[in-house]
Amino acid sequence: RREPLALINLKKKNEETGEEELASRLNRYKAKATRHIFLIRHSQYNLDGWADKDRTLTPLGREQAELTGHRLASLGLKFDQIIYSSMTRATETTEIISKHLPGVKKISTDLLREGAPIEPDPPVSHWKPEAVQYYEDGARIEAAFRNFIHRADVKQEEDSYEIFVCHANVIRYIVCRALQFPPEGWLRMSLNNGSITHLVIRPNGRVALRTLGDTGFMPPDKITRT
Repeated sequence: RREPLALINLKKKNEETGEEELASRLNRYKAKATRHIFLIRHSQYNLDGWADKDRTLTPLGREQAELTGHRLASLGLKFDQIIYSSMTRATETTEIISKHLPGVKKISTDLLREGAPIEPDPPVSHWKPEAVQYYEDGARIEAAFRNFIHRADVKQEEDSYEIFVCHANVIRYIVCRALQFPPEGWLRMSLNNGSITHLVIRPNGRVALRTLGDTGFMPPDKITRT
C-alpha cells in the first residue's frame, strides 16, 4: 500500500479544473530516494545464560562486533540511524559498532527481538517451538518487516543508509519477505555472527539483495554461527 496509486483518491476532483490528470497526481506520490538497509546479526554470545540479561557477548563476540563496526565505517557511507533489538546480545553488539560510527543515532525496539517467525518448510528435527510461539513471534516479526522494510517516503529527498542490529531468524525472514520468496524457506539460509546483509529498496519498490551474511572482512578463526 505504498505505491502511488494506493496513496491517492481517484475520485477527488480539483474545484477549478475538474479531475486532475492522473499522471501529474501520481508524480506527487512517487518516492525519489533509494533506501539501503544493512541487517547485522549480533555477535557470539554466552549460550549458558538462562535469562536474556545473562546472555552477554563472549570475548570473541566483542572482537567480532569491533570487526563489523570497522567494516561498516570503512564503507564511507553517511549512515542515518542504527535500529537495534532490545535483547542484550544485540544491544551490546550495537554499543561496540556505534563506537566506529560516532554521531549516528540509535533506536531500540522490541519488534526486532529474536523469535520463531513462521513454521519452516521443510521442518527440522532439532528445533520445534510450541505452535503458539509462531503466532506470537510471527505477528511481531511480520510487524517489524512492514514497519521497517519499504520504499522511501515521498518526502525523502536523498538516499538513506540504515543499520538494523538484530537476530538470525528475524533477518532470514525479512530477506524472504523483501524478495517475495516463500517465507517458510527462511531456515534454509545460515548467517554468521556479526555478518552484514545488504538490501536495496528502489523508489519504484523493487528490492535487490546485494550481500547475504557477509563476514569476508573477518579472519577465518573469528567466524562463528552460534
